Amino acid sequence: MVDLTGAILKHKKTVVIVFLLMTLLSVGAQFFVSINYNMVDYLPDNAESTIAMEVMETEFTASIPNTRVMIFDVSIQEALVIKEELLHIEGVTHVNWLDDAVDLKMPIEMMDSELVESYYKDGSALFSISIRGGDEVAVTDEIYELIGEENAMAGEALNTATSQKMAGTESMYAALLLVPIIIIILVVSTTSWVEPIFFLTAIGVSVLINLGSNIFLGEISYVTQSVAPILQLAVSLDYAIFLLHSFSDFRKKTNSPEEAMKLAMKESFPVIATSAATTFFGFMALMLMDFQIGSDLGLNLVKGILLSFISVVVFLPALTLCFYKWMDKTKHKNIVPSFKGIGDKLMKLKYPSVIIVFILIVPAFLAQSNTSFIYGLGDQPENTRAGQDERTIEETFSQSTPIVLLVPKGDLAKEEELVQELEGSEFVTGAIAYVNLVGAAIPPDFLDDSITSEFFSENYSRIIINTNQGPEGEVPFQIVETVRETAADFYGEEALSLGESVTLYDMKETVTKDNIVVNVMTIVTIAVVLMLVFKSISIPIVLLLTIQSAVWINLAVPYFTNSSLVFVGYLIVSTVQLAATVDYGILLMETYKGYRKQMSPVAAIKKALDEKMFSIIVSALILSSVGFVLWITSSNPIVSSVGLLLGRGALLAFVMVICLLPALLVLFDKWIRKTTYKANYHEEEKR
Repeated sequence: MVDLTGAILKHKKTVVIVFLLMTLLSVGAQFFVSINYNMVDYLPDNAESTIAMEVMETEFTASIPNTRVMIFDVSIQEALVIKEELLHIEGVTHVNWLDDAVDLKMPIEMMDSELVESYYKDGSALFSISIRGGDEVAVTDEIYELIGEENAMAGEALNTATSQKMAGTESMYAALLLVPIIIIILVVSTTSWVEPIFFLTAIGVSVLINLGSNIFLGEISYVTQSVAPILQLAVSLDYAIFLLHSFSDFRKKTNSPEEAMKLAMKESFPVIATSAATTFFGFMALMLMDFQIGSDLGLNLVKGILLSFISVVVFLPALTLCFYKWMDKTKHKNIVPSFKGIGDKLMKLKYPSVIIVFILIVPAFLAQSNTSFIYGLGDQPENTRAGQDERTIEETFSQSTPIVLLVPKGDLAKEEELVQELEGSEFVTGAIAYVNLVGAAIPPDFLDDSITSEFFSENYSRIIINTNQGPEGEVPFQIVETVRETAADFYGEEALSLGESVTLYDMKETVTKDNIVVNVMTIVTIAVVLMLVFKSISIPIVLLLTIQSAVWINLAVPYFTNSSLVFVGYLIVSTVQLAATVDYGILLMETYKGYRKQMSPVAAIKKALDEKMFSIIVSALILSSVGFVLWITSSNPIVSSVGLLLGRGALLAFVMVICLLPALLVLFDKWIRKTTYKANYHEEEKR
C-alpha cells in the first residue's frame, strides 16, 4: 500500500492524464455499443419459447403477431385495402385479418359470429401484425402515419418501440435532475465549494470508462443502459467521500498535503476495500441468473464497482493533489450542525427498536414472499397515446393474445383432432390452421405454395391460437399450461409453443428459480467477505440481519398496498439493496470496533454514532435520491420499480443501521466478543 501510494503521488500528473485519455476514448467507444430492447433474447437457451422461436425463424418466413391495429368505421373491402397498405410497410412481415380465418365470398351473416367479431365488429377492423425485430420504432412510426390520430395501435412491438424512444431521453432527464441534487448534498456535507466536483469527477470518470468498456461485450440491455451508470454512481460515491473526508482530517494534523494523502489512503483503504468487496460479490450473484438480464446487469455493475474502486484509490488522490489549492481557496463554513449527542438519544430507543423490528420481520418476510408480480412491462401509462390506444382496442374487441403452436408435419387427422380440442378450450376464441381453413380432406400437395407456406414448413405445421386474455396473469398462464399439455398429449415433447404469453410464462418460471439462487448467493458471499474482514462469525450475522430486515420490509410494502411489482425489479433490488446499503453498517461497525477496545459497548456505540452519523446520512440520501429520481423520470415499469424500491430501501436501511444495529451490538456484546478472533474488547473492572 505504501509503495502504491508513493508511486501515485510521484506520478500524479501522469495518472490524471492517463485516466482522462481513457475517459475520452470510452466516451467515443460507447456510441458503438448496441442496445437490446427485447427481453425475450435474455431467456435461457433451454426455455421452450426460445427453442420454438429458433425453429420458427428457421422453418417459416412469417413471425408471431406482436401488434394490433384497429381502424374505425370501415367496410370489409376498405379493410382489405388497408391490410395491403400495412403489408407494404418495410419491416411488416405478416398481417392477419378476417380473410385469413374465413372465406369472404361467403355472406358474413352465415359465418361464426364469435369468430367474425374477433376481427370485425361494429364497423371496426382489428388487424394482427407481425413486425420484424429491430425495426419496431421505424415501423410503428410509419403505421401511425398511415392510420392517423383517430385510429389505434397496441402490442408488444409498440411497447418495445416506446421503451427505445424514451430510454435515452429519460436517462438524460434523470441525470439532469440527479446531478444538482447530489451536488447540493455534497456541498452541505463538505467545507469546500469545489470538493463535490472532485467526488463526481472521480466516480464520473469510472462510469464513463465502464460504459465505454461495453464495446468488448458488443451489446447490453436497455435495463442495464438505464440503471447501471446511475447505480454505479450512487453506490460507489461513498468511496470518494471516505477518502476525501479522511484527507481533510489529516490536513489539519500535518502541513504536507502529500503526507496527509498518504495517511488518508492508509486509513480509508480498509473501509473502501471492504465496502467495494461486499458490493462486488453481491452484484456477482446477479450473474448466476438463468434469465440473462441479471448476468448483463451484474457484469456491468461488477465492472463498475471495480473501476470505481481503482479510480478512488489511484485517480482521486492524484487529482486531489494536483488541484488541492482550489479546495483551500473555496472553503466555506460548516453548514451542518454537529451530531454530538445523537448516539445518546438513539440508544434510548434500543429496546423499542428491537421489539418493533422483531414484530415486523416475520410478517414482512411472509408478505414479500406473497407479493403479486408482473413479468412483462404491464399496461402502458394512461396519459400516453399507447396507453389510450390500448384501452380503446380493449373496449371494442376485448383483450387478445395469440399463441403459436408448432407440431410435427404429416398427420392431418391428428392435427385436426388437436385443433378441435383446442378450439373447445375455455378462453380460446379460435384457431388458424390448415385443417380448419382449407380442410384435412384436401392434400397440401394439390395446392399452391403461396397457400400452404402459411401453414407448413419442411418439418412443422403451424397453428395460431387466438385467446381472449391479456399476455400475463393467472388466467393467461393457465391457458399456456393448457395449450402445452393438450399439444403434449398428441405430440409429446415434439410440440413447441411460442408467443408473448408463452415467453412471459417461461420468464416467470425462470426468474422464480433465479430468485432463490441469487438471494442465497448474495447473502453467502457478503457474509464470507464480512467474516474475513472482521474475523468474526457473529458480526456478519448482526450486519446482515440488520440490512436484510430492511430489504424484507421494503419488498413487503407492495403486498400491503395491494399493488403488483415488476419481478425483474424485485429481483434486482433484493440484491442491490443488500449489497449497496451494507456499507452503512460496515462504516459504523469499523468505528465501533475501534472504540470498543477502549470503552464499554454503550459508550463505544454512542461515540461511533456521533462520529459517523453524518457520513451515513449523506450516503443514504444520495442512494435514495438516485432511486426516487429513477422512479419519477422513467416510464419503463422495470426501471421505475427499481427506482422506487431502491429509494425506499436506502431510507429503511439507514433507519435500521442507526436504530437496530446499535441495539444488537449492545445486546449481543458478549456473544460477539466470544466469536470474534482477537477482539481485544475493553472489559470493565469488577468491583
